[in-house]
Amino acid sequence: MGEVEGTYRALQTPGPRLGAQPPAGVSTLEPGPAPPVAAARVAARTQDKRLLLRVKLLDGSVETFDVEPKCDGQLLLTRVWRRLNLIECDYFGLEYQNVPSSWVWLEPMKPIIRQVRRPKSAVLRLAVKFFPPDPGQLQEEYTRYLFALQLKRDLLEERLTCSDTTAALLTSHLLQAEIGDYDETLDREHLKANQYLPHQERCLEKVLELHRRHTGQTPAESDFQVLEVARKLEMYGIRFHKASDREGTKINLAVSHMGVLVFQGTTKINTFNWSRVRKLSFKRKRFLIKLHPEVHGPYQDTLEFLLGSRDECKNFWKICVEYHTFFRLFDQPKPKAKAVFFSRGSSFRYSGRTQKQLVDHVRDGAARRAPYERRHSRMRTPGHILTAELPKQSISFTEGLRTSVSLSTPASCFSAPASPTTPPGQLSVTDTLTEPPAPHTKRPAAEKSRGAVEGPSARQALVPGPPALQPCQGLSMDSPQPPPSTQKSPLSLSPAFQVTLGPAEQGSFPLLSPGLSDAGGTRMDDEELKHKGPGADEAYFIAKEILATERTYLKDLEVITVWFRSAVVKEDAMPADLMTLLFSNIDPIYEFHRGFLREVEQRLALWEGPSSTFAIGDNQRIGDILLRNMHQLKQFTGYFQRHDEVLTELEKTTKRCKKLETVYKEFELQKVCYLPLNMFLLKPIQRLVHYRLLLGRLCGYYTPGHRDYADCRDALEVITEVTSTLQHSLARLENLQKLTELQRDLVGVESLITPGREFIREGCLHKLTRKGLQQRMFFLFSDVLLYTSRGVSGTSHFRIRGFLPLRGMLLIVLDPPAEESEREWSVPHCFTIYAAQKTVVVAASTQLEKEKWMNDLNDAIEAAKGRGDTALALPGSAVCAAPRKPSDEASLEQESEEDSRSTHSPLDGQGQHRANTTVHVCWYRNTSVSRADHSAAVENQLSGYLLRKFKNSNGWQKLWVVFTNFCLFFYKTHQDDYPLASLPLLGYSVSVPSEADGIHKEHVFKLQFKSHVYYFRAESKYTFGRWMEVIQSAGSSAGRAAAPKEA
Repeated sequence: MGEVEGTYRALQTPGPRLGAQPPAGVSTLEPGPAPPVAAARVAARTQDKRLLLRVKLLDGSVETFDVEPKCDGQLLLTRVWRRLNLIECDYFGLEYQNVPSSWVWLEPMKPIIRQVRRPKSAVLRLAVKFFPPDPGQLQEEYTRYLFALQLKRDLLEERLTCSDTTAALLTSHLLQAEIGDYDETLDREHLKANQYLPHQERCLEKVLELHRRHTGQTPAESDFQVLEVARKLEMYGIRFHKASDREGTKINLAVSHMGVLVFQGTTKINTFNWSRVRKLSFKRKRFLIKLHPEVHGPYQDTLEFLLGSRDECKNFWKICVEYHTFFRLFDQPKPKAKAVFFSRGSSFRYSGRTQKQLVDHVRDGAARRAPYERRHSRMRTPGHILTAELPKQSISFTEGLRTSVSLSTPASCFSAPASPTTPPGQLSVTDTLTEPPAPHTKRPAAEKSRGAVEGPSARQALVPGPPALQPCQGLSMDSPQPPPSTQKSPLSLSPAFQVTLGPAEQGSFPLLSPGLSDAGGTRMDDEELKHKGPGADEAYFIAKEILATERTYLKDLEVITVWFRSAVVKEDAMPADLMTLLFSNIDPIYEFHRGFLREVEQRLALWEGPSSTFAIGDNQRIGDILLRNMHQLKQFTGYFQRHDEVLTELEKTTKRCKKLETVYKEFELQKVCYLPLNMFLLKPIQRLVHYRLLLGRLCGYYTPGHRDYADCRDALEVITEVTSTLQHSLARLENLQKLTELQRDLVGVESLITPGREFIREGCLHKLTRKGLQQRMFFLFSDVLLYTSRGVSGTSHFRIRGFLPLRGMLLIVLDPPAEESEREWSVPHCFTIYAAQKTVVVAASTQLEKEKWMNDLNDAIEAAKGRGDTALALPGSAVCAAPRKPSDEASLEQESEEDSRSTHSPLDGQGQHRANTTVHVCWYRNTSVSRADHSAAVENQLSGYLLRKFKNSNGWQKLWVVFTNFCLFFYKTHQDDYPLASLPLLGYSVSVPSEADGIHKEHVFKLQFKSHVYYFRAESKYTFGRWMEVIQSAGSSAGRAAAPKEA
């Protein structure tokens, strides 16, 4: 019985055999001319010993290979890779048909004649064997081209099942790659002569319509778009193996990078991740999956599936072995030792490189491919262009489903004039990615007008100009996007032109980096995060921080522009006027930042590339891009200024429209909405503050004589002017957002949002009652102090217990003398609050917390005295309807707790609120947060890859980490739509590991709260310093609280 065990490995083919020539034979004749009959017989015998094998390539051509009959499959594979000059060859394999409609992979370590029946008449075919979850992991343009051809074959063979719209989109990109820009006559002739889809006629017009939008798109970009669309489909890379379960139900088994999949028809009904599987084995026709005891849950310890025959069962088992090794192991498996007398089970092991080895080989190797010919294409695509100039891991096109619709086309939500031209003498970023056609090849019309390398007047593609914008028409979608829990986000904004994936494509498909474990990270070696580019240049890491935070910022905008839009359109929950107001102000900003992100990605790609491609200074700079885009961003000031109007109208309409309120609250429970929804509306203005700070860092690093200094200085002046204009708008927005957020968390008040009210501090204090000190949550505003208690179990709300106006309030410190403290006082850090009609005794958790509360209370009381208005009331508050005596407070609180069940709103029962919001973290960590802390958190947002290690674990996990709102959010990659987990940092301390920690690595910092310890490792000294800086601003507030005291 064959089985997968932790260290299964396979023999390598000996090197000398790969390129060795077959022996020509030794003549026994005397010197001189050979007799013609004898020579003919020798030639015939030699010919009989040769085997001519035909291999059908992915472009449809057939190649013939002359091999020895007894040679192993590896020899044929090696000759195919050499003839194709294929570098990333381990993703591919050769398959043959042992029986009709059943394809089997050629095994490298087994003689060909023992595998292929009738090899002289058989036709093997080249195919993709391992489908990576992210096409960005394919580093060679030629590899992506072959993957696109494989997906073209799968479409025609109905392996890649999808909706007609998605099939038409894939076909349109394939057309763009093969015949160039749209020409209706040429398109119809080509589609008439070539079959892309089984039912091509019914999708013909849709294909032509979509192809028209891809004008100017290069073949390489089209290939990548094909992969981007296809990887989101549930059937991407899936090969079915018919089986049945124990009850006899017909099912289909498949294997992918993440584990063994079970389908019923074409619907996935179960996934057994590699991390859950302890052993895979087969016995005759039975395929067995043995799960880890702690994860099998309601399932049995061993699952059994019945396949059609023993050969089919063993074939599927072998594929599982290969997939597990390729995607999960770091290095090549070692060969299994042969038994002396007899062996039990199969000795089959995977015999190629793992994905990690392949990525390292391509990244570190100096191999350069010759130009290759695209079949049907008008252009000869020199594959070395991209691989030579772009970085190893940074060949990153735009994430998500993109239809490459230009902003100036009718498909756009708004129109904008062209962006400024590239300065004379400067090479456009886009131009460096344009592939020059080979001589004597026909070029599409767009290529003729643009040229192989555009001149100084070249337009800056992908970047919108100053927003002479019109409101988006047609905001109601006929086919809204699926809910966030089922699909990756499409990035085409205009609802009329959004490509809606059908039911077959709505399964979630995780994006994994090479070797990423299903537990949420990658076990990395010591060299994984070492930078291989421009050394210790701080400007490079600042530019990289701009790129990382821009990716996170764009994902945050998608929460509104894609996910929330889909939710409200699906339920028809938002009035048309609010829909227009909201999305006409957000969509143009989102489109602008998409173009800006593409520019930064391309510049960083060139920055990391070989310095010999262009002059070093031309690419190792970022100021020119920032200056151009800051000027354009200045034109959006009017949009930024209307965001408080958007937030106000959204809040009013939510209160008025119960349907919208329901959709709003249900959407906030989705994983993709990892912050309060209205907080995402603050992101555009907050991002301007980030640009100002990052540009300030660049200007501080550069010397005045540096060629990038002038652009960075000018860009800093522009963005400083914009942020100064919007400073008051940002303060109003932050205050309004905080009041709105608290309104949803507090029970017993109709509206916290009144003119002139400002949030100051929230946090946990212990209040003295008849029952002793009780934990209470206090909220300090500019006119009133509220204190609340946590609601009953199962709810996430806080119920108001008391209302203390600030006018006439006094504070008295109750800390006793040192000699009396032990005898009379059991709790330190106490002070008394004397309000107009009530006296409250409270105790802080630390002396520092007490000082913070007293400083803010005294400042707020003094400010309230200066105002001539009367104390602002809380409309509808049950506790402020009539003043109560202090002696009544205990009975009031007891009554409130008993009656709280009956005072919930209908949606309170579904309020499984996120536990990482500041109000809940303050409650559990017994701390507080002020308005100044929130403002500082806005300036200290950060994103990037880190290696994480737990206190008692051995390995490091590579994760994409986002720091915002006093919390770390963990993702597998930057392309994921929602975090895997979060870690609130209030109360955490950050430090460098000590000798006792046993961490002997560079750039490691330690997070600790009580007994909870985490280690994180950054890629450089600069990145390490930045993470320490931002986490210190949130984890421990000692420095912020002590500063006023020292002053």
